[in-house]
Amino acid sequence: MTPPHILQFRVELQDIQPLIWRRIQVPDSYTFWDLHIAIQSAFGWNDSHLHEFQVPAGRVVQCFGIPMDKAGMEEPESLPGWQHRVADYLSPKKPRAIYWYDFGDDWYHAIQLEEVLPPAAGKKYPRCVAGERSGPPDDCGGPYGYQDLLAILADPGYPEHASLHRWAAGAKGRRGKFDPEAFDEQKVKFDDPARRLKWMLDGI
Repeated sequence: MTPPHILQFRVELQDIQPLIWRRIQVPDSYTFWDLHIAIQSAFGWNDSHLHEFQVPAGRVVQCFGIPMDKAGMEEPESLPGWQHRVADYLSPKKPRAIYWYDFGDDWYHAIQLEEVLPPAAGKKYPRCVAGERSGPPDDCGGPYGYQDLLAILADPGYPEHASLHRWAAGAKGRRGKFDPEAFDEQKVKFDDPARRLKWMLDGI
């Protein structure tokens, strides 16, 4: 079934230079959970950590993710992302949000709704239509740990140079060396958000 409208987002990973970013297009029926899975797929994350969307709503921030006990934390409680449509909260007049992945490594992504488009004939959604540079491997220590990892990968004389290349490539489902500059939007494969949601809920 062809969606009536398509939401085009630019998603930029924060605190990393040169910039790592993706442009993705999703149906306007997408929930925050669906968008979470699309971002995971586009950046090559493995969805092994908690996540949260933070959406400005006047003087407060509305959060969507996997509800959890936040006793003692400053952040408001997350609403179930799979119960709330993105289009009900983001619009051309309110286009910005933050996607926070891995509450330990703290990967923050700036989300910008760029356009609301008609679906293109013969295209399937979600789609990744542009981007630059490989996403970092999971569990590499956040932005600062990733910068340290890149320095090691660029130094053949470092004792763990080869093994860390294998680890980083393996974390992305590849073999050989990890190329931080490599990205091809045509190779992005999107996981099924409904299947992933069932797997997640069954495990709670």
